[in-house]
Amino acid sequence: MLNEPKCRIVSALGLALGKLESSEGKFAWPKQRNKRFKEPEMWSSSLLLCLLLQNGTTPLVQDLLARIEALEKRVAELEQEKKTAAAAPAAEPVTPPQTPPASAGGHQAGAATIPQEGGLPEYPSLHMTGFTDLNFSASDQRGTHSGFNEGQFTLHFVSALSPKVNFFGEVSLTARPDAGIGSPAPPGFNAEVERSIVRFDQSDRFKVSFGRYHTPINWWNTAYHHGQWLQTTVSRPEMIQFGGSFLPVHFVGALVEGSVPAGSLNLNYNVGLGNGRSSALSRAGDAGDVNNNRAWLANLSVRPDKLYGLQIGGAVYHDRLNLTSVQNFKEWITSGHIVWNRENPEIIAEFSNVTHKDYSGILATANSQAFYVQSAYRLPFNARVWKPYYRFEYIHIPRSDVPFRNVPNLSGSVLGMRYDLSEFAALKFEYRRQRRAPGEPSVNVGFIQTSFTF
Repeated sequence: MLNEPKCRIVSALGLALGKLESSEGKFAWPKQRNKRFKEPEMWSSSLLLCLLLQNGTTPLVQDLLARIEALEKRVAELEQEKKTAAAAPAAEPVTPPQTPPASAGGHQAGAATIPQEGGLPEYPSLHMTGFTDLNFSASDQRGTHSGFNEGQFTLHFVSALSPKVNFFGEVSLTARPDAGIGSPAPPGFNAEVERSIVRFDQSDRFKVSFGRYHTPINWWNTAYHHGQWLQTTVSRPEMIQFGGSFLPVHFVGALVEGSVPAGSLNLNYNVGLGNGRSSALSRAGDAGDVNNNRAWLANLSVRPDKLYGLQIGGAVYHDRLNLTSVQNFKEWITSGHIVWNRENPEIIAEFSNVTHKDYSGILATANSQAFYVQSAYRLPFNARVWKPYYRFEYIHIPRSDVPFRNVPNLSGSVLGMRYDLSEFAALKFEYRRQRRAPGEPSVNVGFIQTSFTF
């Protein structure tokens, strides 16, 4: 005959193990951590243990009772944790850091917050990412001083307003060299709304948006936004630098964009209509257009499946410039790019031609050109944290180009090395040699920059 008290202990032990199995999802003896307990095996093991207990001693029984009590306590704790988790509100998911866009025409958009498995999205769903940098520079140009410079402090805002409507904003703070000088004294930083876009996504083929954009006139302007960490180099090419006048960096209006498979070519398009440049060519028409003629643009590019990383495209832009009440020019901009956007190697080549034609016909038509070629390669050793790069850039402005009379010529090279301190921070060392006009001396500049995202 089996000893009834001892068998009851074994039965209780089996029940406790069963409860623990259902609560934690798995349970096994120390030597079988990767095996789940099955009910027939559990009860057959219990019967065998019951038979073994016939020859057991009192200490063994007491030890089993202690184990049963510990298991029942653990089951109670797990059940309480389940009740608490079910009653607690859903946690907000962590926003991953943003990466550089893969397409020249695309604008980042938000996604709805999913509270829990099977839960419904929450609207609006706002996420924020920041960028900043600190620079040290030294030059042999007369009248300049070496020293540290606080770079731009930039915030990106992404918010899903509904399943198909998203908002993207970008705000920057830039240190002013004239801070505290004059009356009233200007503040230490300029605040600027760089981008403010609301977009309706019907599908990947058709998206409509309204706002202030980085003009999709060339590849760099929409691939690398504010935030020096995003780009390989310390600075942008001069033809598309922020605050420059050669190309319109910002555009205020409406944009239709999309992507069509087109076999395996992956055709991307952008068509825009909005305000042209202001009287200061470096500024967009934020407060309104300076005339009744809207600027328009079109951009096409392809990214073949068979050549991953390759993008080839071009753009055209038309506007009417009102420099003064008597100086009006028709502006045509055409551009093209070839990009191999991979780490090994990274190759970017862009060209732009700007044509200015006097409406009165008195002045001759002028054409100004600019181009750059940049290459980089991420070295395969030391965890791939080193990335040397080189860029050559050129700008030619004829003397007959009246709207560009204050835009300087350029022939220069940039040589540098990027070192990734971590996944979200980088250190860059850059040497720049520039010459503004034939016969003028070259200027040598050295830069050290630390940039990061947070």
